[in-house]
Amino acid sequence: MTYDAIVVGGSYSGLSAALQIARARRKVLVVDAGERRNRFAESSHGFLTQDGSQAAQIATLGREQLLAYPNVTWIDERAENVLGSLDAFTIATSSGTSFEGRRLILATGVTDILPTVPGLRERWGKSVFHCPYCHGYETDGGNIGVLATGSLSTHQAMMLPDWGRTTFFVNNMFEPDDDQLNALAERGVQIEYTPVKAISGERVEPVVELSDGRDMLFSGLFTLSRTAVTGPLPHQLGCDLEDGLLGTFIRTEASKMTSVPGVYACGDTALMAGSVSFAVGDGVKAGVSAHQSLIFSGLPH
Repeated sequence: MTYDAIVVGGSYSGLSAALQIARARRKVLVVDAGERRNRFAESSHGFLTQDGSQAAQIATLGREQLLAYPNVTWIDERAENVLGSLDAFTIATSSGTSFEGRRLILATGVTDILPTVPGLRERWGKSVFHCPYCHGYETDGGNIGVLATGSLSTHQAMMLPDWGRTTFFVNNMFEPDDDQLNALAERGVQIEYTPVKAISGERVEPVVELSDGRDMLFSGLFTLSRTAVTGPLPHQLGCDLEDGLLGTFIRTEASKMTSVPGVYACGDTALMAGSVSFAVGDGVKAGVSAHQSLIFSGLPH
């Protein structure tokens, strides 16, 4: 069987893309390795009608609704290799099985590269976050820490005072200039230059341990992770990548088509933003564009 579209990645953007094609009564295959980027977070916020819902529950419900369409097939495997071109792509999975499709939609997401601070990884998505809009409100106006990964972290530190009293840990990552210092002061941000030794305490109330022996308790911590496109497929296909402020992502046109005809990308793997709302909307665009390209002569549509 040749599928009209193969969607690689069954998280929010992939589900959304596949749904558009399924509702057009086309044959869709979803290949999913089961590694949502927000799998470490218990709840999701800021997504209309689902604010505060369990992140896993949203994904599970999306899968159930998608699989209600008889023209959808779901494979719980990792896509490891891809060959071919427009109208004739072949995906090989971790079990050695191959599948053919006319269009590909890459929704594999990104891998977060976290600061190497002891205790941080264990609290990622639980009390250490990257998105104020997703998790800032839940700090309940308490003390918020921002752990710098570079000068761009100043932007994050400037935002967080809208959610609580903010302390910015420079942590030897950069030296704020006068303009940055003035801007942070105007926002009421406290700057802490003492290096961070570790993060400890309860996972819902992290403690920042400083190298001079002081401990500081917070309602939540925020930091900017670096990101890398997940999986080998974009490289195997020769998709153009773009270097963003926080890492690489797949370059796409407005239609969400990549530099390779017939290959589309959506969600975090094709955006410099990470939220369920952004991912779902981006998936709609990719799915609609891929479907229309099956109908009309000429790409991308």
